[in-house]
Amino acid sequence: MSIIVEQLTRRFVEGGKPAVSDVSFQAPAGAITSLLGPSGAGKSTLLRLIAGLEVPDGGRIHIDGVDCTSMPVQQRDVGVVFQSYALFRHMTVRQNIGFGLQVRGRPRAEVEARVDEMLRLVQLEALGGRYPGQLSGGQRQRVAFARALAIRPRVLLLDEPFGALDTRVREELREWLHQLHVQTGLTTLLVTHDQQEALEISQHVVVMSEGRVAQAGSPEDIYSRPASPFVASFIGGASVLRGRVQAGRVAMSSLSVNVSATAREGESVQAFVRPHDIKLAKSPGGDAVNGHAPTGRVERLKPVGAYVKVLLRLPSGDEVSVEVPRSEFDALGVVEGDSVRADVRTATVFVGDYAI
Repeated sequence: MSIIVEQLTRRFVEGGKPAVSDVSFQAPAGAITSLLGPSGAGKSTLLRLIAGLEVPDGGRIHIDGVDCTSMPVQQRDVGVVFQSYALFRHMTVRQNIGFGLQVRGRPRAEVEARVDEMLRLVQLEALGGRYPGQLSGGQRQRVAFARALAIRPRVLLLDEPFGALDTRVREELREWLHQLHVQTGLTTLLVTHDQQEALEISQHVVVMSEGRVAQAGSPEDIYSRPASPFVASFIGGASVLRGRVQAGRVAMSSLSVNVSATAREGESVQAFVRPHDIKLAKSPGGDAVNGHAPTGRVERLKPVGAYVKVLLRLPSGDEVSVEVPRSEFDALGVVEGDSVRADVRTATVFVGDYAI
């Protein structure tokens, strides 16, 4: 059951800047589609429009081929999970899960059977009699999933469901959500600002910026073939370097990188270089490395788990972030203040000078 959004617009202030502006995309049936973007990009507003919790100023929403634009929330058959869980504190886990079925007037035996099924699905069979305050954050979020799924929704809408959880629990629930999706096959829309989360568990990604769709495609397309400078800078934490085309390469201070055949000699370009796409070599005493002059100076080092973050200052004054695997860094033997040679393995290049 696909979700199709056509030219959707929503303003909260008449005559003001739209929170969502002329948004169109399709969430494929049976897939997890992530709405990815920075805070204020319009992701949650878009999800609420699809759920029926907000009314659009323009555009259409189709779920499974049915125009739901003017349809009340209860008729859309969507399950919604929020970051805040939104569980009823005075109700047990079983009562929370069965609530949506009860308000729909389903027979008690059916409600009880469905609650049992959902408890097994979210692996909380032994906790049905507890209250939300007696559960961990991860358990509360699984109860919220169970409640959303209990009504047998056509689609599942998730508004940053793991945002309030710590890193370890987030990672565990990502894997749990993947397995849940394998079991249910539900068309799912996930709002997140976490790139790793979106790229790891989604089959389709919609990148949003300032209320508009910046790019939509597979995780591989979004990561390897960014369609705009914004996407290139947002995905993967790239450093932005400006330069000009010289003999088929972009010259950026003491760095250079190959460019496509469409870039002409002398044109201004922007190169987006991700931290792991730069290889460093030590330049003892500022001497040349393999016949090449030093690229820059190590401004700061920060070990982070299995890799080391290196802030490299170029002669131009530009700063470039580099991530070096710990084993490679140990063999490199550099300290703050050392001169190094940096080689760019790959970069995404756009002709022109854009504001990011």
